[in-house]
Amino acid sequence: MEHFHFQVYKPYGMLSQMTSGEDRQLRKKRFLSELFDFPDGIMPIGRLDEKSEGLLLMTTDGKLSDTINRSGIEKEYLAQVDGLITTAAIKEISKGISIGVFGKKYVTMPCLATLLNEAPTLPDANSAMRIGRHRPTSWLRIIIKEGKFRQVRKMTAAVGFPTLRLVRIRIGEIELQNMNPTDVLPLKINLPPS
Repeated sequence: MEHFHFQVYKPYGMLSQMTSGEDRQLRKKRFLSELFDFPDGIMPIGRLDEKSEGLLLMTTDGKLSDTINRSGIEKEYLAQVDGLITTAAIKEISKGISIGVFGKKYVTMPCLATLLNEAPTLPDANSAMRIGRHRPTSWLRIIIKEGKFRQVRKMTAAVGFPTLRLVRIRIGEIELQNMNPTDVLPLKINLPPS
């Protein structure tokens, strides 16, 4: 059976799922199905929360989705945080930090967190975000190999610098590059046979 794969620039304000299903509370939300006429059986590989944006992979291959989610593959994010983040806070994030995950304490794995000296070149932020109106902000590059619920946001908040804008720019060797919000591109994924 032939499988289909896509890379998507998930925009701010959209859920990482195809439809609301039967959930009435979700009816007014935005879903991936509005971006493209995806083939039947398509599913996101991992998720980005509603207020996060950037690279999301989609596939019709459930086995591939499971393999990527469990493989410890690198995920790279650009995070704009509230305030001028300190070197000490970046070190804390890098070495692993205690966050809450579904009501339990969890210590994140060590990761790579670095300060960006200037803002990255990205599509304009969604106007609903209201970033930087009153306070200075700073940008971090964060590379993790896990993906707990809202993990990067929780990591920066735990050191006192809440994330204002979060953009995933890479999953493994697949990069966002020059995509814009709502863009959908067909993708070839070649994994070694298991």
